[in-house]
Amino acid sequence: MKMTGRILFNFIQENCKEKARFIKNYRNMSKNMPLIRIGGADCAKTTFHGVDLTMGGRFFMIRTDLAAESTELYRENMPDAGEPDGVNEQTYRREGFAVTKVEITTDAGAELIGKPQGTYITVELDGLLKREENAFPRACRALAEELRPMLPKGNRTSVLVAGIGNDRITPDAVGPLTVRSTMVTRHMIARMPEYFNGFRSVAAVSPGVLGSTGIETVEILRGIAEHMHPSAMIVVDALASRRMARVCRTVQIADTGLAPGSGLGGDSEPVNQETFGIPVIALGVPAVVDSLTLTLDTLHDSGIDNIDEEQLRAASGGMIVTPKDIDARVTDVSKLLGYALNMALHEEITIEDIDLYLS
Repeated sequence: MKMTGRILFNFIQENCKEKARFIKNYRNMSKNMPLIRIGGADCAKTTFHGVDLTMGGRFFMIRTDLAAESTELYRENMPDAGEPDGVNEQTYRREGFAVTKVEITTDAGAELIGKPQGTYITVELDGLLKREENAFPRACRALAEELRPMLPKGNRTSVLVAGIGNDRITPDAVGPLTVRSTMVTRHMIARMPEYFNGFRSVAAVSPGVLGSTGIETVEILRGIAEHMHPSAMIVVDALASRRMARVCRTVQIADTGLAPGSGLGGDSEPVNQETFGIPVIALGVPAVVDSLTLTLDTLHDSGIDNIDEEQLRAASGGMIVTPKDIDARVTDVSKLLGYALNMALHEEITIEDIDLYLS
């Protein structure tokens, strides 16, 4: 028994050390991290996804999950290259909120931006944070109107909503908290069709995280999908942004699905259409900023070019940063996502209807 305990202790100790090393160096392993030019006069030839970035400066990895920020970074790094081939971007307003739509249509565009081919819609929620009049219902309608075209047509289709993340860690709880504000109707349609036949069949689940369940997220969702046979899946997760101003103030809708844990260099199987054979829509909100990214952007914006990259990496320690009121922000934005999902899934439903159903 003592020997077994010692072996287990050594295993845990060594793996904790390995995990610490992994987190500290995960940026070096990521294949899809945009870069930003900070400065330095004598760097060697540099390439980014096959593009020559020799501009007489050093380049650092910038951590972001937002396609709109990735295109922004591309323009910063390649100011004379014009718009990236295979990437179309348009901006407009919906219900008073700024919307950016990025469509990546070719493999070359995907390589340049570091995102899979597909459509990425970013809605800025500044008006909601400013408590503008009717901001919450307007934000719900804006998100619902952007999401609805990606869904299968008709109330006879069924949708599985999956809240990805760990509800014990506040910045990672966006997915599970969104599920709590989602109207699940699959069981009601089966038991009381005379009252609920006009609703779309919706089921929702929070599959937890591998460290808590011992089961990969995709395995849990695959088992549910094989039994339920949904027409589409919506996965909700927390993201990372390059700027604190976007934390819990931006929503990204994408038809590309997601890879749970990929932001920290994980190799989980992606939750997407290729894996499940049905449309998989990802709904995400930035809840964290990588500390190194925040530092680099701040220095860059301040015009400071003389930076010791290795020292900065060592000092960052792989930390992530959140606002001090992250608990309130995550609670509010998760409710918004849930209500927007309900309005997209069940046409003509109102905020008051949702309040009544969830009560």
